[in-house]
Amino acid sequence: DYLKESGLEKNTVVIYASDQGFYLGEHGWFDKRFMYEESYRQPLLVKWPGKVQPGSVNQDLVSNLDFAQTFLEIAGVKAPADMQGHSLVPVFLGQTPADWRKSLYYHYYEFPAVHSVQRHYGVKTARYKLMHFYQIDEWEMYDLEQDPQEMKSVYDDPTYKSLQRELKAELTRLRLQYKVPATDPDPTKSVGKKNAA
Repeated sequence: DYLKESGLEKNTVVIYASDQGFYLGEHGWFDKRFMYEESYRQPLLVKWPGKVQPGSVNQDLVSNLDFAQTFLEIAGVKAPADMQGHSLVPVFLGQTPADWRKSLYYHYYEFPAVHSVQRHYGVKTARYKLMHFYQIDEWEMYDLEQDPQEMKSVYDDPTYKSLQRELKAELTRLRLQYKVPATDPDPTKSVGKKNAA
């Protein structure tokens, strides 16, 4: 209302996002730090008069790493080369680049701590997700098209073995891209069963 009343509406970009939501019993959990969809996905709503088509929906994979470059581009400022995200401006305009990312990296590492969520990292594509709880060497893999609630891991399903290898390779590629410290265990190798507590 203020933007309309002040005459700023046509020259203002409004971007709404939020923190992750907590689980309310999904997967038997209570926290938000697991890589399951309930907390992995976050809202992102954009109003940019004359640029973003009202009511449009985009399914491209975006990250909060992209916010800084996006704001800089909107402001007409060149982003530093060492930033890890990508401007969302072309995505907002419905002109997603052909080389736009096809996967996202996730890593939670604060264990043991008050939240009691095991350290894990993973990779997500539009359809699949692979997670590794590396201190206890447990893997989970989900086909989000067949199992959108992620209730049954297909990690040990032989029909997914080839895809599992591809996702592990992508996980390794992303860790190199983001320069994840070498002191973290290699996700493609077993770290052995051990109690992290």
